[in-house]
Amino acid sequence: MKRFAALYRELDATTASLGKQAALQRYLREAPPQDAAWAVYFLAGGKPRQLVPVKLLRLLAQEAAGLPEWLFDESYEAVGDLAETIALLLPPPTEQHELGLAAWVEQHLLPLRKTAPEQLADALRAQWRQLAPDERLVYFKLITGAFRVGVSRLQVTQALAAVGGVDAKRVAQRLMGYTHIGGQPAAQDYAALIAPESDGEQNQKTSGQPYPFFLAHPFNVELAQFGALLGPPADWIVEWKWDGIRAQLVKRAGAVWLWSRGEELVTDRFPELATMGEALPDGTVLDGEIVVWREDRVQPFAELQRRIGRKTLGAKLLREIPVVLLAYDILEWQGRDLRAMPQDERRALLDELVADVRHPQLIASPMLTGTDWTDLARQREAARAMGVEGMMLKQRRAAYGVGRTKDVGTWWKWKIDPLSVDAVLIYAQRGHGRRASLYSDYTFAVWDGPPGQEDRKLVPFAKAYSGLTDAEMARVDAVIRKTTIESFGPVRSVRPTLVFELGFEGIARSTRHKSGIAVRFPRMLRWREDKSVEEADTLETLAALLPGGDGDSPHPDLLPEGEGASP
Repeated sequence: MKRFAALYRELDATTASLGKQAALQRYLREAPPQDAAWAVYFLAGGKPRQLVPVKLLRLLAQEAAGLPEWLFDESYEAVGDLAETIALLLPPPTEQHELGLAAWVEQHLLPLRKTAPEQLADALRAQWRQLAPDERLVYFKLITGAFRVGVSRLQVTQALAAVGGVDAKRVAQRLMGYTHIGGQPAAQDYAALIAPESDGEQNQKTSGQPYPFFLAHPFNVELAQFGALLGPPADWIVEWKWDGIRAQLVKRAGAVWLWSRGEELVTDRFPELATMGEALPDGTVLDGEIVVWREDRVQPFAELQRRIGRKTLGAKLLREIPVVLLAYDILEWQGRDLRAMPQDERRALLDELVADVRHPQLIASPMLTGTDWTDLARQREAARAMGVEGMMLKQRRAAYGVGRTKDVGTWWKWKIDPLSVDAVLIYAQRGHGRRASLYSDYTFAVWDGPPGQEDRKLVPFAKAYSGLTDAEMARVDAVIRKTTIESFGPVRSVRPTLVFELGFEGIARSTRHKSGIAVRFPRMLRWREDKSVEEADTLETLAALLPGGDGDSPHPDLLPEGEGASP
């Protein structure tokens, strides 16, 4: 545990990629394999299920520090991170230990989930009595699910490749599924990550392991430059950019696995796709998008969220929200890895497969054609009405790469301009990492009535934290500190004074939000210093942006009754 805490400190202390890479490689070479297995799990994004109620942690830490609740809350507000607050406030350790990361996780942390409530407090106190302050920081970050240290999955992959002397693409493939929630990596799992490549590794005929996803780069240049930068449209496969869940469907040895891009195994969440997969030949891996499909078209992402959020899937829900896989690539056929094959050849093979299988839950993503880029731009204008995000441009001769790379060809995402409204900042929360000392995460609201209406109120509808420069964020932070009305732990409600233009990719009605509306991927486009709070947009403005929006307000039953939810 001491060694992993030291690595955390070293990674957190530098923003230099070379420095992080050196620290990672040094740790992996020196740590026992069982500790390295868990370190890779956490650094690559793995998180255990919640181990301890946060409310209990706060209470025990407050008691151990001998602080009244108000002073603990003030400390939390000043620090901005619960794990760091508790680590700083606890009294010094009275015992010592020599346990490594794996022993701590497996013997102490994971058993907390099964510890009886009446014994949990004593177990926690006994654990943190043994931990030095820097170890406690990592310990509490793991317990609270807040472990983040500014290392990308790519950097972890590169470090493993260097330590094992293995191609980074092979390591990336081996890492697929490694960070699955509930996973418990062991020394042999770490050894498999850095082992020399075996002759049969290309064809793992009984494994459900997917391939690393190939990711697209944004393409946001003027239309007049397309020809010079891309050449003619005939050199590209053009498709719609669907607004769903990116997934790989794997069929091997008579079994079916469905993986999301986030490396979550979601087979049981989409049983109709698992059934469809049974109709595929063994040794097939498809890449595509899970979408709700009804009336021969893709439905809004909000419908898919209804499926995602349910713990159980009844027959009624499956009938009301049917899904399909819009397939756009085939990565394996008859057990053979096809990723080095040119894009257009893979696509031709995919189309043949879809035609042969003829299953209602498997649809080939339509390819678009145009006489020139101007023609395609005109077609792209219909994207929002169709519920898609724009177009995908894929080089016909491109191989299928790993991650966001251009070394074997390129995929571009040519997205439509975001929807936008002018909204008012009403809540602010401290950020994480290098932003932990700044109020950088914001909640925004719009008015529930037009200008001049008496007693109109601001209704929260979106949260955003990206889009501002460091200088702008520092200025906003200063305003927040001067206009705070009330504090809720690390969150502050502020006097409405700041207006921002918010952009978002999609919008839908929602019974889960007090505004009656949910937006997708909100971000700050610009600070509207030229606009007063009274000039901010309204719920009616948002309603007009709904798919097929006719300017109607949200349904009266969805409108908020009061000031809006407190944080």
